Amino acid sequence: MLLKGKKGIIFGPLNDKSIAWKVAEECHKEGADFVLSNAPIAIRMGDINKLAKSCNSIVIPADISSVSDIENLLNETKNYFNSKIDFVLHSVGMSLNVRKKKHYTNLNYDFLFKGLDVSAISFHKILQTLYKNDFINEWGSVVALSYIAAQRTFPDYNDMADNKSFLESITRSFGYHFGKNKNVRINTISQSPTMTTAGSGVKGFDKFYKYAELLSPLGNASALNCAKFIVTLFSDYTKMLTMQNIYHDGGFSSTGVSNEIIEKI
Repeated sequence: MLLKGKKGIIFGPLNDKSIAWKVAEECHKEGADFVLSNAPIAIRMGDINKLAKSCNSIVIPADISSVSDIENLLNETKNYFNSKIDFVLHSVGMSLNVRKKKHYTNLNYDFLFKGLDVSAISFHKILQTLYKNDFINEWGSVVALSYIAAQRTFPDYNDMADNKSFLESITRSFGYHFGKNKNVRINTISQSPTMTTAGSGVKGFDKFYKYAELLSPLGNASALNCAKFIVTLFSDYTKMLTMQNIYHDGGFSSTGVSNEIIEKI
């Protein structure tokens, strides 16, 4: 019961392959109460209502690129809990250039700006709205999901790499102010390639997943592994951890080459 008595908001669950879905299930097991949220179209396409029922939760739609939607979500959440919250998960990312198979050297900039808004600027919008409304308790925790393409080049990850870089920068910049003034911690998790609906849409994902599995000493971290780790970041056992990008990747980020890769070559 690591999260007993804690309340939060989980952005991004679509189906049972989603990391956010696993996080919700694990938070429920650990005693937390929370609101689930996603864009209206994602709610229609996914199974989020099924998740809400199993976790004794509610669903509040929100387009996280819209400040007014975020404000409405917070107001409804406040009415639901009649209190502030303790944790937030941002598990949202999107690239229209990836979806439309636009190469990085031939990006559509309208697609670029839309993806940046949804994947990264939305995080700033959520944090700023929480901050201005003093809506998260002291020693609360905010976590967003990132990827190592923010530091290293993975050609087919396309402009999502830029989105994740911006996301991590927001974490450091806003993390300072939230920590200094409200004792709230903000971190990102750089997760292994994971078989989610979004991840599987990246060109050559299946081959890269196998490559990461061969390179990582512990193998790829699953969505469930990630969810369990996020629970610890929401708990009181990590109160002094903030402004960090944490590699949750089975050792991938620290490994230059593996014997398995050498043997394949």
